[in-house]
Amino acid sequence: MTSDEAQLQGSGPPPIDVMAGVDGTDPSKAPAKLGLSGTVIIASAILPYKLSFGKDGWEIDPRRGNSALNSSFSYLASGTSWNTVIVGWPGEVAPPIPKSDAHGSSEKVIAQQHAAELEQDVILSKEARQGLEDKLSAPGNDLGSRIVPVWVIGDKDGDLKNGDITLRDQDRWLNYAQREIWPTFHYLLREPTDGRQERTWWTDYIKFNQAFADKILEIYKPGDIVWIHDYQLLLVPSMLRQKLSTAYISFFLHCPFPSSEFFRCMTKRKELLAGILGSNQLGFQSYAYAKHFISSCTRVLGLESSGNGVDAYGAHVAVDVFPIGIDAAKVEKDSHNANIDDKMKAIRELAAGKRIIVGRDRLDSVRGVVQKLRAFEMFLEIFPEWRDKVILIQVTSPSVSEGPKVEHQVSELVSHINGTYGSIHFSPVQHFPQYLSQDEYYALLRVADLGLITSVRDGMNTTSLEYVVCQKQRHGPVILSEFTGTAGSLCDAFQVNPWDYRGVAEAINTCLSMSPAKREEVHSKLYQHVTTNNVQNWTNTLLKGLLGNLASHDQSQSTPPLDRQILLQQYESASRRLFMFDYDGTLTPIVKDPQAAIPTDKIIRTIKKLASDPRNNVWIVSGRDQAFLEQWMGDIAELGFSAEHGSFVRRPRSSEWVNLTETFDMSWQKDVMDIFQYYTERTQGSFIERKRCALTWHYRRADPDYGAFQARECQSHLENTVMQKYDVEVMTGKANLEVRPTFVNKGEIAKKLVAEYNDDAKPDFVLCLGDDTTDEDMFRALRRSPLPAEHVFAVTIGASTKMTLANWHLPEPADVIDTVGLLIGTVTENGEGERQPENAAPSEAEQAGQDSKS
Repeated sequence: MTSDEAQLQGSGPPPIDVMAGVDGTDPSKAPAKLGLSGTVIIASAILPYKLSFGKDGWEIDPRRGNSALNSSFSYLASGTSWNTVIVGWPGEVAPPIPKSDAHGSSEKVIAQQHAAELEQDVILSKEARQGLEDKLSAPGNDLGSRIVPVWVIGDKDGDLKNGDITLRDQDRWLNYAQREIWPTFHYLLREPTDGRQERTWWTDYIKFNQAFADKILEIYKPGDIVWIHDYQLLLVPSMLRQKLSTAYISFFLHCPFPSSEFFRCMTKRKELLAGILGSNQLGFQSYAYAKHFISSCTRVLGLESSGNGVDAYGAHVAVDVFPIGIDAAKVEKDSHNANIDDKMKAIRELAAGKRIIVGRDRLDSVRGVVQKLRAFEMFLEIFPEWRDKVILIQVTSPSVSEGPKVEHQVSELVSHINGTYGSIHFSPVQHFPQYLSQDEYYALLRVADLGLITSVRDGMNTTSLEYVVCQKQRHGPVILSEFTGTAGSLCDAFQVNPWDYRGVAEAINTCLSMSPAKREEVHSKLYQHVTTNNVQNWTNTLLKGLLGNLASHDQSQSTPPLDRQILLQQYESASRRLFMFDYDGTLTPIVKDPQAAIPTDKIIRTIKKLASDPRNNVWIVSGRDQAFLEQWMGDIAELGFSAEHGSFVRRPRSSEWVNLTETFDMSWQKDVMDIFQYYTERTQGSFIERKRCALTWHYRRADPDYGAFQARECQSHLENTVMQKYDVEVMTGKANLEVRPTFVNKGEIAKKLVAEYNDDAKPDFVLCLGDDTTDEDMFRALRRSPLPAEHVFAVTIGASTKMTLANWHLPEPADVIDTVGLLIGTVTENGEGERQPENAAPSEAEQAGQDSKS
């Protein structure tokens, strides 16, 4: 390894020694350089309480669901050294239901009454809102945290008088999340519409996320960790990152993430991905979901990625897998009391000595209740010996996004099965469309002989985990759909394809026929896994992963952001300034079609003004050919050009291109062209760019995975053939391979430009910017030059963690232009943007760029 290579900076997975010093339960054991405050701000879409507000003030009741997540919050607050603040939307606030109604009406009638109440406007004073926060955060609350409500209101619903707000159309805020994101993430596509309603939903979704970001910004202190949860808050990480560039942000998605082919159907796909990529760390339930997310970032946004993360907007976003667990000890404790024992007795009387199969699901199509019933019907058909000996107790709770259609299907199937295989005294399917109390739920899990979960798409199904704990004495097996997030964790469960009804039926027979010894053996393994990988372990592992990544990146000597103040001071004090700009990925963003990378009017005007200063020697050092550079930037007479990595040069105030390679043998191009042609024919979307002194094979428009695979094969082919015969090198760029003579590179041009200055009048300011491996030659040449280090600014564009010889970095091309604007006085020192001339019309280049994108 050369001394230059030894100085390459980068990072990978957290080193073992770094991780060993990190403890997810104790912030004081994290590296001091992280400057942790000891506080975790938790953003949860909905507070774990159901709220009512009337003349007697607030009524607070527990909200159903999210038991595992709430257990994590409680553990973090009471079982670790962290201080916690929970930020959440209060949900839909309505007047309280009279106690008499609650006792005298059915659950369905009460729900209808409550829905009607929600349609009424609710006016809350500032005192009432503060009173709720005080009541939620009172010492001894079950979560042990300070709880901060996020009030989301329409544009005209605030500041009525004395700080009063009006809660109106409260269900609107989750429409986009529940009707667009949730179905798509579960592989459900809605019927196409004119998009008007969706645009309204999207606007409300932005407001909902912005309200969370604003509230977090109010309470945030440097060193706080912000932990954001689930699909309702996908935009919050980016909103926070825009205001808090150094904040520590973790995001966990509790539901599935679909394949890129499905995700790309969303109209707001880029906005959602960009929103979540504001995080430092992303957590998913399973490896498949994490892989789908990384693939979407590559295919939809064109970002560079690896197996452990994504390089986005100048930072590395770690992507990890953290399967959630449950509070096993709490479940075991709560599932045993006299009331539950009585309910178990009642269920056994209902079953009348028959084996009990249980299912408990929400009435969504993705929960697989229909598939479960069809499989159970198949079981009764092909195993007649079980017809009078088994009962399926299926409990379904109401759906958020679906209802009558699935409910009708389920009711028809239940009637059909009971009519076919039941009698006047016996119904093999007992269907209960209702919510269960906690005691009823645990009684059902404890009394069962078999748990049956047939979701066709699911996140982490905690019912299966709770079933395992509740079966500590009975050792009842569990049949689990392979499409749940839990399937990757519960390897010893009987995993089935819910669409294979016969396969599920045979699994039911196998489980019911299992010997007691085999049942105990299987359950022992499942119980060990569930109790070991509990929610406490999940919380610790996730926070340890976040701190480990932060510590690792901090210790890896990541390239620091360009200090614009130092740059400006050096620029203003210098009289001989040299600028070298790469083009693609530096002045303009990387795009799928290289011919569409057209400089905007802002770029043209900025570079022209920079080059017009006689103290500035400004060059574009690019892999582009002469024709492209001439067409789009050739009108700037003061600008120098180096095309094809230094093969051709056009000096400032000259129209003549000088060929620096005309005396060299170029016969190698035929062999390379044949190889490139071979891979082009076999890689859809790839193409060859022929330059005078180099050949480039582009696969940016090909399938990202297949294109990268073919590029590795092509590179190996070239290295084993052409490079053995000729003095050429193969350079890997951003979705391209380029073959060129070894003596042609940007580093040689950088050396020539520096050498052209007299020994006693060397440049006293050098700014060199580039984004890929070909630009490392320039950085290497400047390192080896005799110029004082404080006069040289080698700047890489992209993630601060990528391997580079540069000593500074900027996140993206827009920052390059703003930085140059700072030097020439068109951008303020605060970076607030260019001062545009009045009535400025778009240039021909900018208009062409817009046309190419439309």
